[in-house]
Amino acid sequence: MAEPTDLPDLPCRFDKVMGLRFEEASGDRVVAVVPVTPDLHQQYGIVHGGVYAAMIETTASVGAALWLGAQGRPVGIANSTDFLRATRDGELRAEATPLSRGRSTQLWEVSVTDRRGRPVAHGRVRLMNLSAEPSLD
Repeated sequence: MAEPTDLPDLPCRFDKVMGLRFEEASGDRVVAVVPVTPDLHQQYGIVHGGVYAAMIETTASVGAALWLGAQGRPVGIANSTDFLRATRDGELRAEATPLSRGRSTQLWEVSVTDRRGRPVAHGRVRLMNLSAEPSLD
């Protein structure tokens, strides 16, 4: 498990605006939380589905990048997110783990739970492993 000083910095402003904070991050498991605020609600007062999808994409991408290390960088090519339960407040927790990691692609699974540990969303992210070598184009 990564020490707090080893946790990824978020260069993506969107993740910062969302309030995403890493609790654990490695090439084998990523855990992050997001505090639910009214800014994350859609028009009916529940968390917007894009918040779940963004949490899923971010945690899977960070795990994939940590696993690849200096060998390359992952780029998401598919994000399938299912919404299971509406949430209005509290904190969301995403846990990402790899299902498959190969030379050219990775597949990560992510579970998002509410403050009571109930599943609220589930997703899978497929990532392409891009080479760290410069392009000859």
